[in-house]
Amino acid sequence: MKQHIRIVAVVVVSAMSLVASIAMRAQSEARWGFTAGANYNEIHFKQSDILNTDPAFSPMAGVTGELNIPGIGFSVDASLLYSMRSGKINYGERKVWSSLGLANETCQMHYVDLPVHLKFKYQKLNGFENKLMPMIFVGPTFSFMAGSNLKDVNSYSPVSVYLHFGVGAEIVRRVQVTAGFGFSIGETFHTKLLDENVAKNRTWNATVTYYLK
Repeated sequence: MKQHIRIVAVVVVSAMSLVASIAMRAQSEARWGFTAGANYNEIHFKQSDILNTDPAFSPMAGVTGELNIPGIGFSVDASLLYSMRSGKINYGERKVWSSLGLANETCQMHYVDLPVHLKFKYQKLNGFENKLMPMIFVGPTFSFMAGSNLKDVNSYSPVSVYLHFGVGAEIVRRVQVTAGFGFSIGETFHTKLLDENVAKNRTWNATVTYYLK
């Protein structure tokens, strides 16, 4: 896990340094705005035959800053978000958990997320890009655990790293709508019983960001 985090951190720092260098020469444009959206999360156990799970919806919200490089279509954004990831776990199927009074429980994980994305916006649309501009993005998300339930049966990682990618569109140069998918690179949590069954989050999300300029 630590090795994965170091690799991702090196890649992010290298990419950000390159983009920042280009941006300084290209008179980049910075802006910020408000983001809100929803996660559709699935908890995936390594030993999938032990516990059945179902996905669940949960909210996310925060602020986003974006650095645009004029003329070439690339930009970088970074956000500070509250993000909940949830999922239903049927502990009642196994006596080791049902004996504790557990049944079909909703596992709720509250995070402070720091996503960093490299974006490419397709701008050569003969002026139509001022109304609607398609884009793609990719980057890591660093998630810091702020709270959770079911602590008696699960042991949660304090920090998780996700690889996140997706598509979107910018509307009238002010509003960005995106849809993406992210998966945790390392462990999200493990159960305290039955040989510490390891779980990871797999998350679909949709966001809307309104920029102030």
